[in-house]
Amino acid sequence: MKITIQGLSQIYPGGKRALSKIDLEIGNGLFGLLGPNGSGKSTLMRILVTLIKPTAGTIHIDRLDLQKDRKDIRRLLGYLPQEFSTFPNIKTWEFLDYIARLSGMVNSKKRKSVVDEMLEKVALFDARERLANKLSGGMKRRLGIAQALINNPKILIVDEPTTGLDPEERIRFRNILADLGQEDRIIILSTHIVGDISSTCHDMALLLNGEVAYKGQPEGLVNKAKGHVFQIDASDSELSKIKEQYAVISTIPSEQGWIVQVVAERIEGFRSKVIEPNLEHAYVYFVENETLT
Repeated sequence: MKITIQGLSQIYPGGKRALSKIDLEIGNGLFGLLGPNGSGKSTLMRILVTLIKPTAGTIHIDRLDLQKDRKDIRRLLGYLPQEFSTFPNIKTWEFLDYIARLSGMVNSKKRKSVVDEMLEKVALFDARERLANKLSGGMKRRLGIAQALINNPKILIVDEPTTGLDPEERIRFRNILADLGQEDRIIILSTHIVGDISSTCHDMALLLNGEVAYKGQPEGLVNKAKGHVFQIDASDSELSKIKEQYAVISTIPSEQGWIVQVVAERIEGFRSKVIEPNLEHAYVYFVENETLT
C-alpha cells in the first residue's frame, strides 16, 4: 500500500497558508513527520483522515482518491488525534467495546475477543475494569492507540502521541509503535519530539512553515548537518554571549566552566571543535536556517 500526495496546499480563511505544495510518498512501515509546532503537521494529518478538505492538490491511497472515495478510505484508517478523550463513568473495556460497535462489529463474542486482544497489545489488560477517564496520561494515550486499531486499519495515523508523557511512558509508547510497524500497514507518526522519530522511524519528512524541507531516511538528514555542529569549551562569562550568538543544543557543567553544543555555519571567538551530529542537531540546524532565511 502507498500514499501519494501531490501539490497539496491548505489556505485557511483570512489567507493563512498552512501547507504549500506538499509532495510525499509514504509506504508500509513507520513514517515520521517531524516539525515544530505550527509547521502544518496537524493540518496534514486532518486532511489525511478526511476531517478537512485541502485547498489544492491530490492524495491517492493506491487507486483510491481522497476526494472521490472518502468512505472507502475511512474504512482503511485508524486515528489517534493530539487531543484524545474518553467518556466519564465508563470502564476501559467498555469504551473499546463501544468503539468496536461503532466500527460495525455486531457479534458480541468477536467484540470481546478483539477488545481483549487490543488491551493486551497496549499493556492495559490489567486496567480493563478501571474508569477510562481516570487513567494516567500515558495509559490514556495507549487506550487511544487501542481504539485506533480496533477495526484493524491498513493506515494508522497518530498525532503528537508522546507530548506530556514521562520518560517511561514515552519509551513504552515508542515500543508499541515500533512493534506495530512490523505489521503490514502504514503508520504515520506526527511529532515535534525528535526522539520519537530517531528511535522508531526508518523514513521521515521534515515539515517547516508548511513546506517539506527534507524527505528520506533520518540518517540523510543527519548527514546534511555535518560540519555545522560544534562543541565549545566556555567560561561562565562566555556562556551568555554564546547563547546570544548561536543556537544552543545543550550546556553541561565542567571543571573549567561549561561544555556547550551549538549548531552554526561557523564559530568565531570561542574555543571550539566540530563534532558528529545526531538527529536533534540536524533538526535544530534546519529550523534555525529556515528562521534566518
